[in-house]
Amino acid sequence: MQSSMRMRAAVAGALLGLLAVFAGPGGSAAAVPTDSTGPTDTTVGDLTGFTADGPVYRLTAGHAEARVSFVSDETFRIELAPDGKFTDPTGQDIVLPQGPPPATRWSDLGDRYELSTARVTLRAYKAPLRFAAVRADGTPLWSETQGLSWNQDRTTQTLARGAEEQFYGAGMQNGRGNTSHRGKTVEVGVDYNWNDGGHPNSVPFYLSSAGYGVYRNTYAPNTYVFDEPVTTTAREQRFDAYYFAGSGPGALKDVIGQYTRLTGKPFLPPVYGLEIGDADCYLHNANRGERHTLDALKVADGYVQNDMPNGWMLVNDGYGCGYENLAETAQGLQQRGTRLGLWTEDGIDKLGEQVKAGQRVAKLDVAWVGDGYKFALDGCKGAYAGIEANSDARGYTWAPESWAGAQRCGVQWSGDQSGSWEYIRWQIPTYAGASMSGLAYTTGDVDGIFGGSAKTYTRDLQWKMFLPVTMTMDGWAAQDKQPFRYGEPYTSVNRAYLKLHEALLPYIYSHAHQATRTGVGLARPLALEYPDDPVAASDAAKYEFLSGRDFLVAPVYKDAVERDGIYLPKGTWIDYWNGRVYEGPRTLDDYSAPLDTLPLFVRAGATVPMWPGDIRSYTQRTPGSPLAWDVYPQGDSSFTLYEDDGVTRAHRDGRYATQRADVRAPRRGAGDVSVRVGPSEGSYTGKAASRPYAFTVHTGDAPGAVTLGGRALEGLASKAAFEAADQGWWYDKDDRGGVVRIKTTAQRTDRGFTLVLKGTSAVGGAVPGAAAVLAAPPAQELGAGVPGTVAVDVTAGAKDATGVAVGLTVPAGWQVAPTAPIARVPAGTTRRVELSVTPAKDAVPGEATLTATVRHRAAGVDRTAQQRFAVGVMPPPPTAPAWASDLVWLTSTNGWGPPERDRSNGESGAADGHPLTLAGTTYAKGIGAHADSDVELYLGGRCTALTAEVGIDDEINGYGEVAFSVEADGKVLWTSPKVTGASATVPVAVDLTGARHVHLKVTDTNGSKSGDHGDWAGARFDCA
Repeated sequence: MQSSMRMRAAVAGALLGLLAVFAGPGGSAAAVPTDSTGPTDTTVGDLTGFTADGPVYRLTAGHAEARVSFVSDETFRIELAPDGKFTDPTGQDIVLPQGPPPATRWSDLGDRYELSTARVTLRAYKAPLRFAAVRADGTPLWSETQGLSWNQDRTTQTLARGAEEQFYGAGMQNGRGNTSHRGKTVEVGVDYNWNDGGHPNSVPFYLSSAGYGVYRNTYAPNTYVFDEPVTTTAREQRFDAYYFAGSGPGALKDVIGQYTRLTGKPFLPPVYGLEIGDADCYLHNANRGERHTLDALKVADGYVQNDMPNGWMLVNDGYGCGYENLAETAQGLQQRGTRLGLWTEDGIDKLGEQVKAGQRVAKLDVAWVGDGYKFALDGCKGAYAGIEANSDARGYTWAPESWAGAQRCGVQWSGDQSGSWEYIRWQIPTYAGASMSGLAYTTGDVDGIFGGSAKTYTRDLQWKMFLPVTMTMDGWAAQDKQPFRYGEPYTSVNRAYLKLHEALLPYIYSHAHQATRTGVGLARPLALEYPDDPVAASDAAKYEFLSGRDFLVAPVYKDAVERDGIYLPKGTWIDYWNGRVYEGPRTLDDYSAPLDTLPLFVRAGATVPMWPGDIRSYTQRTPGSPLAWDVYPQGDSSFTLYEDDGVTRAHRDGRYATQRADVRAPRRGAGDVSVRVGPSEGSYTGKAASRPYAFTVHTGDAPGAVTLGGRALEGLASKAAFEAADQGWWYDKDDRGGVVRIKTTAQRTDRGFTLVLKGTSAVGGAVPGAAAVLAAPPAQELGAGVPGTVAVDVTAGAKDATGVAVGLTVPAGWQVAPTAPIARVPAGTTRRVELSVTPAKDAVPGEATLTATVRHRAAGVDRTAQQRFAVGVMPPPPTAPAWASDLVWLTSTNGWGPPERDRSNGESGAADGHPLTLAGTTYAKGIGAHADSDVELYLGGRCTALTAEVGIDDEINGYGEVAFSVEADGKVLWTSPKVTGASATVPVAVDLTGARHVHLKVTDTNGSKSGDHGDWAGARFDCA
């Protein structure tokens, strides 16, 4: 039962409230009733007075007064006081001091006043008072369809909506935000809903594809209705908004930049803050038994022993959890490459002494943030400042509820959830969408803190490695959620993605620095980089995002080994895993994504800095460590690397360095490729005077020669020779369609150098599309220890493929019989190749990953293509009547803890249930589940029927509400009526003739999963 989640929600609801809204007398205008029962709206009337005082203008309409203030050439503020008395409850909390105001001018054009800077004009129409904004060239930005209106509860602005206008922003909006809000209602304000549809960390700011943004300067809740017309409402009787006019093709980024110039740029985290964090309560943990704070070091040892990154650990994360031996714990963690963090359940009064003892991370939570957003924002700023006041470290905080301005002091985290496929689905659009409001660091726990499974954990971790920050939280689910807890293959896959994130830290950290200048975070919607692409604004792009400009991430959010609906925008995109080249815009279906494969694409033209080598912590880097550049050459491109000491605040005093890499290549096809690495400009403690470099240049064709500074580098004939050499190059035709690998000896960092790859090509090869590609038919199955067949489809590219040899890489202990080569596959045609495969006798039932390789010759060049894909390893099907609880479960997911065999669901642990009991009857056999639950079994067509009795277990004492269903081979065969804790037992008798895969599901039906303990009592298959 989810008592822990209910406790957190109750504490949050009791202790965090909304600020009081403002009320006052109305202004002069006609009263318009909004509906038959609601308060009457008053709309501002005709202009009765106008005064100009430099960049500040006052406009009166009877008792009401408006004030316009220009902040910069592109930013201005409109305030309206219905009673003529201006107030500002946010004071100096959110808006930062700005520079001197711009030069302004005004003119009276008869029907309106025009208030202008060099870049924007605000029109104030006189009868009635109504505003509109245009750029200096007259291009419209926005216009009111009626004047500002108010009543005792709220103020509203009403705007015309453009025919194709799209809207974004409003902070963290769970389950949405990375695609357009057009046609939707968006709420801004704390609601304590940390699941899909909630809006923690919401922000009263939105932006439009027309090139403008609006920030409502308030602590009051807001409602934005992006219909025709658009209405934006704040629950207070005052109007106060800042407007930002973007310019050029990057207008949306420009608007985000202006908004964060006003409210604060995102902070620069320490490098350890960009590594995965871990959280648990180690002192007197109610869920894990008696423990002590120093036991955290044993968990940190688990990360070391499993060769996994772990940047920081919260050691008191749980209600009522204290700490002991703090300095000793901090020292022990630091020796393991990890920093100490603490949860601030009761405030930050002791922060100074905690920081002096070694604390470097502060997690804020709902239980103490006080009455309203101001207290929460002050808590963020106070914890951030407290770390800095008592150490030389950078402030680093996490918070689940915040407001505008919090981007300058912390990470916004979406709160406590339960891991599931549905959790992964709605998380995907959430964080890229939050970036549209200047929230550069947003995330959720890996696989939630409750529920989850080995598979959902791995799938969730994969894509979150392309967010800048993330955390795993332990102590609440059936088992701890460190990435090494689930065994193989999960541990190896998790390690690979954690280390990929670690290797990408130069790229991620450089984007973190960029965010301090631009306000734009690493995770971003496609619409931010492709604002003119209507698909990018639509739900067709909802379940993918960009990590920087260069990586397109399309997570797997279903229990599947293929991903449909991956939209690639205009340009050339390269599959990160196999080098296959795609031309956008296009949508990919049936993308092969076995457990170890996150659908991931790289933009052609990308130049990605990386840390080479097999490291698990930034602390393993030394000044002499090599730097790598992963290059996908197409046309002219560049990337600027940012470096500093990674942990102190010296960068704020100019102690940092930048190094730019410029690549020149053909736009397409054959030609030379040059990579110019400029000098590292600037200095910081620990900067290398010289360092070696490594390059992977994705060309698809071998160069004739490679030069460094005009001198030829030695071409090496094999991987072994390349690895043994200090300097040289090697063309690896078997790696991702063909990669040129280059390494240099140490080069001085105060000087630049140039590599030239002569006679090669842009990414995709000298003859684009010449190489063959591979695919595997879906849903292929094999039996453990039983010979079977695996099919692979070879499709020739733009040229014939000759000498085609197909092979398979399989798990240890499996056997593959060789196949005869194919003389020729004509251009554009497909040939299916069947290979005899025998899994090991002890192969674990479930999903296994194979890699197909085709070596061939096309366009006069030897080439290699590869494709990962999954096959199912099936247990022997039942050959006699069998209890569902005695069979192998291919997959099993559950809403709380694991589903139980022959016991009720119980609590979050395994085997902690009770005898299955429905309506007073006890059953010896069956499955005890908790909605939402799904247990998959393999029958292999050998069974004819399922019989069972279903209901909510008596241990729940009469509450809960669920439905049961039986699915076979993708079809729903039976669904129960709604079942409550007071319902009679429901008999089940389902015909399963010919069914191979059966799913037994329990689904919540009322949105409250507490008590949803559904039993499949006496579940039995009739088989022969």
